[in-house]
Amino acid sequence: MSATPHHDAVPAGPSRRSVLTAAGLTAAGVALHSTVGSTGAAAAAAPAIFYSPHQDDEAIGMAGTILEHKAAGRPVYLVLVTKGENGGIAQALDKNPCDLGDRCSAPGHYHKLGWQDTGDTPEVVSARTSEFMLSAKALGVDKVINFKLGDDAYGTPEEYTALVNKIRGKVRQLIEQYPGASHKFTAGWLDTTKPGEWPPNATHKACSDAAYFLKKNGELKDVRFNHIYTYEAYSRDKRDRGADYVVDIPASHMKKKQAAILAYNTWDPNRNLYTTGYHSVPVLMEQAYSDPREFVFELPSNYKAGRGY
Repeated sequence: MSATPHHDAVPAGPSRRSVLTAAGLTAAGVALHSTVGSTGAAAAAAPAIFYSPHQDDEAIGMAGTILEHKAAGRPVYLVLVTKGENGGIAQALDKNPCDLGDRCSAPGHYHKLGWQDTGDTPEVVSARTSEFMLSAKALGVDKVINFKLGDDAYGTPEEYTALVNKIRGKVRQLIEQYPGASHKFTAGWLDTTKPGEWPPNATHKACSDAAYFLKKNGELKDVRFNHIYTYEAYSRDKRDRGADYVVDIPASHMKKKQAAILAYNTWDPNRNLYTTGYHSVPVLMEQAYSDPREFVFELPSNYKAGRGY
C-alpha cells in the first residue's frame, strides 16, 4: 500500500485503543520469533508465490490466504515487488501533532525523524522493509524474495509500462524456476479507496497487468488475485461482492494475521521499526484486523491493461 488513505470517505474503523492495543503488541512480539526460510518435507512441493506490491499489502489482504496454503502443506514464498519509496509517509511521521492522535503507538505522537521526503527516501524504504520482514516472520513464510523495483507506476506513461515489463520479467523467472507453482497477486483493477473510483492504485494495477500479459501469453497458468482495498472502500457487509472465493480465516490463523498487521504498528527504533505502515494506511489496517475474511478474484473477461490516465 502506498498512498495515505482518504479518511472522510470510509467507514469509521475501531480505534487503536480498542483494537491495536498494547497487549496485542506484546502478543505480536511473541509471535514474531519464527524464522523465515523454514525447511521440511513441504519444501519439495511446488510453492504458492504471493506478490505484495508494497510493504503491508501482504498483511492486510493476503495473510489469511497465505496461512491457508501453509496449512495445506504448501511452501509459501512471499515477494516484495517494489521498494515502496514514499515521501508522504515521512511527512506523516513528522507532523506535529500526529494525525493519528491517541491511536498512534509512538511516544509523544511526534517523530521528526529527519527522513527525506523527496527522491528515493531510502530511510523510509529501509523502515518499511523492516516491518515487512517482521510480518513475514509472523506468517511463517518459507522464503522472502525482494524484487527491489523502483515504484515508478505514478511517473510517466512510459515509466508505468516499463515497470509492468520489469515485473513480467521477474515473475517469468520465478515461473521458470518453480514449475507448477501457483501465483497470487493483488486485484489491481479493484484496488481503489472508493467504490468505482478510477484510476486504481497504479502500482497494484501494474502488478495485475503483468499477470494479465503472462496469462494471456500462456506463461502463467495458476493465478488468483486478492482484493486489498476492499477493507477501506466497502462496508463490512459488502466486501465479498463479486469475489470468486471468500477465505474464512479460522481463529488460530487470524491471530497470526493480526500479528502481521501489528508488525506495521510497532515503534522500536532499535529494530528500525517506526510504525510506517500504520501511519500510511491506518483505516485499512484497523478494518482488516477485525474482519476474518479475505477476498479472492480471477481476472475478469473484460480486463483492460493500462494505468488509465
